[in-house]
Amino acid sequence: MARKRKGDPVHGWILLDKPVGMTSTQAVSRVRRLTNAQKAGHGGTLDPLASGILPIALGEATKTSAYVMDGAKTYEFTVAWGVETDTDDTEGKAIKTSDERPQQDAINALLNEFTGTISQLPPQYSALKVGGARAYDIARSGEVADLVAREVRIDRLEVIGHPDDSHTQFEADCGKGTYIRALARDIGRKLGCFGHISALRRTRVGPFFEADIISLANLEELSHIGARQEGLAQVLRSIETVLDDIPALAVDRSDAARLKCGQAVVVRGRDAPIFDGTVFVASSGIPVALAEFRQGALHPKRVFNLG
Repeated sequence: MARKRKGDPVHGWILLDKPVGMTSTQAVSRVRRLTNAQKAGHGGTLDPLASGILPIALGEATKTSAYVMDGAKTYEFTVAWGVETDTDDTEGKAIKTSDERPQQDAINALLNEFTGTISQLPPQYSALKVGGARAYDIARSGEVADLVAREVRIDRLEVIGHPDDSHTQFEADCGKGTYIRALARDIGRKLGCFGHISALRRTRVGPFFEADIISLANLEELSHIGARQEGLAQVLRSIETVLDDIPALAVDRSDAARLKCGQAVVVRGRDAPIFDGTVFVASSGIPVALAEFRQGALHPKRVFNLG
């Protein structure tokens, strides 16, 4: 007999304002404990140095994490000029230095070069796997990871402030796989003065924005307000929130049961999608499955165990 999961069947998204100094894994553990959820995961790693929006999936929402990870992201970040570090942020040791400081006009003139689809070499201290090992583990051992440059997309890159000659604040909209630390490194090299990230905040992930986030302190307060579920209801986002860009299809209870058993369901008449591809299937407003519609039938890919 299968062992019963510990915790409550909580399903949905918590949009955490992750504080500086906490890893994404630590944040997930804290939220899972505060919500007493049976299962939890995140929708895109955020460095310990960084703060801002960390979408945390609870329960069946973990099955939709890929749709958040693949979404566009917005970052606000500060580059400290004059030093390049081995981690490309303030936690590393200096490996290149310069007494030069960039002029604002020179920085603005470079922005177009780092906008659009660009080639980017990931940081040595990244979670990418090289020969079965994480790049950051290779770097910590004193070796150089054999990383390969790859194409990433930056839709917008703007200067939003100049606190002083040694720091410039930027805001960027970017696609999946973009490393802001690498962006700061490459801008500094191009300017000839070197640079590293001194502050980083994520303000958007896919359909989630900074206005929707909750701090750990506030989440802790909600977890103590009477019934935990009542407190969670104030901040928990539904599973389908991240599926707004996917066509939706409603089915009756019998077809829902078939899909949950892994069986294909033939769709006829006006309810049939006009294209082949992924469809979000619900029944009586309750998520049933992510299914592939092809050749007139729904084929379940990920089934939601709800209701």
